[in-house]
Amino acid sequence: MKRWVIFTIAFMAAGAAMALTISTEKVYSADKEQRFPQLKLEQLNSQQRPFADEILKVSSIGITGPYNSMLRSPVMGQRLFNLLDYVRFHTSVPRKLNEFAILIQARIWTSQVEWYAHYPLAIKAGLPESVAADLKLGNRPASMQPDEAAVYDFCMELSTTHEVSDATFKKTRELFSEQQVIDLIAVSGTYSTAAMMANTAEEQVPAGKAPPLQPLPAR
Repeated sequence: MKRWVIFTIAFMAAGAAMALTISTEKVYSADKEQRFPQLKLEQLNSQQRPFADEILKVSSIGITGPYNSMLRSPVMGQRLFNLLDYVRFHTSVPRKLNEFAILIQARIWTSQVEWYAHYPLAIKAGLPESVAADLKLGNRPASMQPDEAAVYDFCMELSTTHEVSDATFKKTRELFSEQQVIDLIAVSGTYSTAAMMANTAEEQVPAGKAPPLQPLPAR
């Protein structure tokens, strides 16, 4: 139960690799009509309701936040719900590095809710604040440990060039098992999907909180 509360908060509260340039911040108007209006239980169809019942067993925010988007495709949503449980709580990747991989996707996609939620989790798990600060600015962190550097280079290269060089793969395999490499790919892809949904839905950080990230330019 506790881990799913963390998962809910995480969604809501929300060099060897390339340096990234920051552009002007995009701000969503609070008065703008919601792209995905909040669903109510009485609106749900026969496919959505069973998934909503699963959500309500563990969610402290009901079916709001990411669940409001996931319910639009309930079969996919249920499977993503299960996948998120694995990549957050059962992965073979150490927690610090797993959260770092999530922050990398949050930075690439300028997902405000993902960064807002996972930054404190990454710091609590042991990621140095200086590493997160450099990543936030779009720079390759200057003082990473070997395992952090391997995660950064692997995730950035895969996400921005859509392939992994032999040299990067070799360095990654020197530090991680085959399962860990696959799980690192899985958490990156899963949180890329989550960021895409959050950005499309124009999800915002809690009221009164400033968006933590400046957007990156379109590639």
